[in-house]
Amino acid sequence: MTLNHKAPAVVLLSGGVDSATVMAIALKQGFAPYAMSFRYGQRHAIELDAARQVAQHLGVVGHTIVDIDLRAFGGSSLTSDEAVPKGRTLDEMAAGVPSTYVPARNTIFLSYALAWAEVLGAQDIFIGVNALDNAGYPDCRPEYIHAYEQMANLATRLGTEGKQPLRIHTPLIQMTKVQIIQTGLDLNVDYSLTSTCYDPEPDGTACGLCDACHLRRQAFTELGLVDPKPYRA
Repeated sequence: MTLNHKAPAVVLLSGGVDSATVMAIALKQGFAPYAMSFRYGQRHAIELDAARQVAQHLGVVGHTIVDIDLRAFGGSSLTSDEAVPKGRTLDEMAAGVPSTYVPARNTIFLSYALAWAEVLGAQDIFIGVNALDNAGYPDCRPEYIHAYEQMANLATRLGTEGKQPLRIHTPLIQMTKVQIIQTGLDLNVDYSLTSTCYDPEPDGTACGLCDACHLRRQAFTELGLVDPKPYRA
């Protein structure tokens, strides 16, 4: 069976470790993936270059980059001029919702994915949310995903016609970063193509000090591996 004859699925692809791993999982499970990325005014928009490379490397049926402007609202250090937190301990990261939380981001992203899924006739959406390493993000929790899935099946043609319901897949939601990276390595994900840093240099070099860099580097270290991405610090 060729890729185009498999069941379609929309996969949210930021270009980072988690979403690249989710893409590989969707492929492993036999789906024909349609990657969706967003240029939403994020300071680390270089991640979109990574998303393109990951999509090409893993092989997708289609890849769309949606333009929205969340800088119009601000409210996050990723969509404003507020400094990104750096040098924080794991305890500090777990102390509350961080400034890198973008208000309603996953709700917005899932809504776009839902719209594309309807057009494609897809009954499956994949998103790389994680409730362990991102415990401070309210839209990464299992109960949020469950509630959104219920809403989606009330708001779509497929759901109201009583056909097979739409499913939101969150294969990483209870994984540690170590487990995520190991899973990706087992599925031949090339993490040198990914971009994780919240405040990278223009050439893509990671800062090495933000929360995202800290969690990524620590995971590679725990696996006894050298992170293939360069760091400034």
